[in-house]
Amino acid sequence: MTENIEIHPLSPFLPPNAKMLMLGSFPPPKYRWKMNFYYPNFQNDMWRIYGLVFFNNKDYFLNEDKTAFDQPRIEQFLQEKGIAVFDSGYKIFRQQGNASDKFLQIIEPVDIAKLLSKIPHCHTIMTAGEKATETLLSLLPNKIDTPATGESCQFEINNQLYRLYRLPSSSRAYPLALNKKAEIYRQFFIKIELK
Repeated sequence: MTENIEIHPLSPFLPPNAKMLMLGSFPPPKYRWKMNFYYPNFQNDMWRIYGLVFFNNKDYFLNEDKTAFDQPRIEQFLQEKGIAVFDSGYKIFRQQGNASDKFLQIIEPVDIAKLLSKIPHCHTIMTAGEKATETLLSLLPNKIDTPATGESCQFEINNQLYRLYRLPSSSRAYPLALNKKAEIYRQFFIKIELK
């Protein structure tokens, strides 16, 4: 198994003004990528959700011919809004070689305390999906019940209070229509005053 362990291929995206950290689980296999950034799989709807929430246009973050994501546009938007992005898994093993969280084994999770120390203005963490939420909660010194999708909880790391919001996975395998996912995300961004 050790020869099949993957180390996270991307650096954390940490704008110095970050007020929120979005944590996924781990990028899909490289052959699924349409850009060298988070949520690169064209079948994943994260950037369509962001397009709907902020611009009422699910295609806002696509390139001109709508065959890939527009990475510079996404990065500029995230920097302007103060949204950091990384994943809960640092080293992983794909039990079935695919992008499914169901078959993703986290070998080494992110060092969340170290990551958060690099974005001192951040007090909100949003996890996209069950695997990211479970992994993050497993790192906390005190046991906290997993919030339901769309709900939140509070916890402390390094004497700093954070609020964790659990949002639905942007994977199409998660059985909720794109518009309904976008509405949950919209309410979250309104609540944390980024919308």
